[in-house]
Amino acid sequence: MNTVFDPARLAGLTLSNRLVMAPMTRSRAQADGSPSPLAARYYAQRAGLGLIISEGTQPSDAGQGYLATPGIYTDAHVAGWKHTTDAVHAQGGRIFIQLMHAGRMSHPDNTPRHELGVAPSAIAPGAGMFTATGMQPIPSPRALSTEQVRQTVQDFRRAARRAIEAGADGVEIHGANAYLVQQFLAPSANTRDDEYGGSLENRARFAIEVATAIAEEIGPDKTAIRLSPGLSIWGIDEGEQGPALYRYLVSELNKLGLAYLHLMHLGDEALLADLRQRWQGALILNRPGRPREQIGADIAAGLAELESYGAMVLANPDFVERLKRNAPLNEADKNSFYGGNEQGYTDYPALSDAQPA
Repeated sequence: MNTVFDPARLAGLTLSNRLVMAPMTRSRAQADGSPSPLAARYYAQRAGLGLIISEGTQPSDAGQGYLATPGIYTDAHVAGWKHTTDAVHAQGGRIFIQLMHAGRMSHPDNTPRHELGVAPSAIAPGAGMFTATGMQPIPSPRALSTEQVRQTVQDFRRAARRAIEAGADGVEIHGANAYLVQQFLAPSANTRDDEYGGSLENRARFAIEVATAIAEEIGPDKTAIRLSPGLSIWGIDEGEQGPALYRYLVSELNKLGLAYLHLMHLGDEALLADLRQRWQGALILNRPGRPREQIGADIAAGLAELESYGAMVLANPDFVERLKRNAPLNEADKNSFYGGNEQGYTDYPALSDAQPA
């Protein structure tokens, strides 16, 4: 029986433990989309976890949704990320850069070209977006043509290559949380009548093509994907076929031999068991809101190889050490999650910072 503190092998990498830093948008990138100098410190502080998955990082101009999120498609982006990956590796850590195309979850005020977001279909999410001038309603996106969908697949491919050039140990495709990949999966966001819409096989096609292209470009052992079956936010509704779609999608992705599948689990235990059976590789499981006393339960039960945590890691740079010592955890300051400077980013205290009495 494994514990969270046991080492793990992941696609040729040796991880010091089975705890994973979940991807978390922090909106602190520089004006050109390069990670700020503080990013290297932020991630290096948390390198004691077995694996770090970076914040969502856009693969192209069109992929940006929020203010001050990083990219990984220019030379400046690569140079900025190289400082970060070097800092993590210097502390003995491992880091995958998450490739996140926001799709329709975007506002022209937030993007380099000030254009409408793109999506499978021209359907607005019915949500607001924070911009430099405050909260604004998200407008209807531009529907991608069939050729533009294929071009977007190639944008992911090139971004993955650039991530490896930047020193990342691999990339995770963001296929969850109502962003572009999940928009293709959901009939509420995808009403296309070409090969990327209609049947569940067609709606899964974009995710499979992105994963295939990246695996061809950088190797399947450096390619991973995150999914959130059943998540219904920002107008996403996967419908009655949702569970069947994910059974099909995971079965097809399993054929690629990817580094891992990262599931955000929302409570459908029967579906989780089915997906675990269909996925023969490493599984990272994220259960939002899981209490501290249940950390490690899925690993101990053999359901997952690794477990990922977000806010607790954000607020505790020495998360692993605190768990080992059963020490108190810092509380996360939600007011500093997005944007700003070092406050609520790199200034959370570690146990070693405590002054002797």
